[in-house]
Amino acid sequence: MLTENKLGKYADVLLWALKTAKKAALKKNEIVLIQYDLPALKLAEILYGRLLDLGMRPVQRMAATFGMEHSFYSKANPSQLTFVAPGDEELYKNINGRIYLHAPQSLTHLKDIDPAKIGKAIVSRKPLKDILDRREELRKYSWTLCIIPTEEMARQAKMPLAQYTAQVIKGCYLDKKDPVAEWERIHAEVTAIKKRLSSLPVRYFHMESARMDLRITPGEKRKWAGVSGHNVPSFELFVSPDWRGTEGVYFANLPSFRSGNYIEDVRITFAQGQAVKIEAKQGSEFVKKQLAMDKGARRVGEFSLTDKRFSRIDRFMADTLFDENFGGKEGNCHIALGSSYSDTYTGDPAQLTPAVKKKLGFNDSALHWDLVNTEPKTVTAHLISGKKIIIYDRGIFKI
Repeated sequence: MLTENKLGKYADVLLWALKTAKKAALKKNEIVLIQYDLPALKLAEILYGRLLDLGMRPVQRMAATFGMEHSFYSKANPSQLTFVAPGDEELYKNINGRIYLHAPQSLTHLKDIDPAKIGKAIVSRKPLKDILDRREELRKYSWTLCIIPTEEMARQAKMPLAQYTAQVIKGCYLDKKDPVAEWERIHAEVTAIKKRLSSLPVRYFHMESARMDLRITPGEKRKWAGVSGHNVPSFELFVSPDWRGTEGVYFANLPSFRSGNYIEDVRITFAQGQAVKIEAKQGSEFVKKQLAMDKGARRVGEFSLTDKRFSRIDRFMADTLFDENFGGKEGNCHIALGSSYSDTYTGDPAQLTPAVKKKLGFNDSALHWDLVNTEPKTVTAHLISGKKIIIYDRGIFKI
């Protein structure tokens, strides 16, 4: 378990992250939603008190337990499956921040559920996601999230809970005297790399590894984002590409736990921006049904790279938040199938109407699923001029 001292530092980092993601100071009387799994109750209580001290208005919501989730998906009729509780829309239209404390007590409890039912429930809540996305584009809202170690997460990552907890502490810099100062340093160093990447006139990126050969087209009016406060920890730099230019093969060598299912060795072939062939060593049926969730689920919404010089994460953690920020010996890349991030738009996100997003190739979907590769890899930028520049090699940005 995390000690009281470490939980206090965690709260400090999360509040720094929320402020950084919002790109503005946290103001009195703003509404912040704290969503948490049951094992994260203690950190939720600390954050609740801190937000009150700041003069803010915290609202708490505990997530459904894994038993409740299984009952829901196994017993819900079609109208129950798509039911949105009264008050949710009003809350989402008014909150200014959201902190999610992820602490799952089961990662595979929905393995016997038809993935199509899970997808239908997710799609039914997309209007709420759209409300928050638009409020963020208008700079009225932002979010951050973290994990609290659980026995289940440690078991699935194949390590004792104490060792798993140590990885969380190390990965979030909670072992440092002043973790917030460490994150501010990382933020400054990564910002310089983002500016250099964003200045390149790139036609497309070519990513190559032992089992990947993928072309990603950034598209017009794009910039690189990352270490923005949205995740704790976060070391990745990413862009939401023009999905129409995705070609080739992507392979995720790290397993993925999603919606109560375990998925291993996902291999996806893209042609003209769409996933045309979907394979997986385990969980292939789940993957195929997730990618059939809606029209945008077969398209790429994010392309990300992590520099191992910043990330202290060197073990598989059975959690996407940590695994997509894996440092280790070779760093990592990941793509996200589904929705794009509007903060990679060079202009004012408030001007990103659905029509503009469609024209620029920003993808729209109820899905956003990160799939991670930690193989040695090289990423080459093919510039508009015809020149080629290696921007990433063996886990380090070269620009």
